[in-house]
Amino acid sequence: MNFLASAYPWIKSLHIISVIAWMSGLLYLPRLFVYHADSPVRSAQSETFKIMEAKLSRVIMLPAMIATVIFGGMLAGLPGIGVQGWFHAKLLLVFALLGYHHMLGRWRRAFALDRNAHSARFYRMINEIPALIMVAIVILVVTRPF
Repeated sequence: MNFLASAYPWIKSLHIISVIAWMSGLLYLPRLFVYHADSPVRSAQSETFKIMEAKLSRVIMLPAMIATVIFGGMLAGLPGIGVQGWFHAKLLLVFALLGYHHMLGRWRRAFALDRNAHSARFYRMINEIPALIMVAIVILVVTRPF
């Protein structure tokens, strides 16, 4: 516990960096899906999107999500944090982002198999979800309303 307290600024910095990287992917991958959904199946453009989506998912999003959870868990281990109401609300929203990340993975795999079942409009709409959740999380963390 003493280590967490003394390393707090470093852990918090790494958590914020991880969140930024993860959120970038959560916002960009559905945007790729918008364009991919309008590409003809098995076209050169579609194949390029498959590569871009896979690399974004595996190289940026997955490591950033794991780091976010690890560093966030370390911060949550500090005395008093986990008993506050705002933290429980934030945790619920983080689980929503984890579920959203999982759904993006399912949709990416469907694209990889040329089995996309959604329109570009659908991906435009779901692209707003992580931004709304992010706004709510930032407000909870900064204002700590309850």
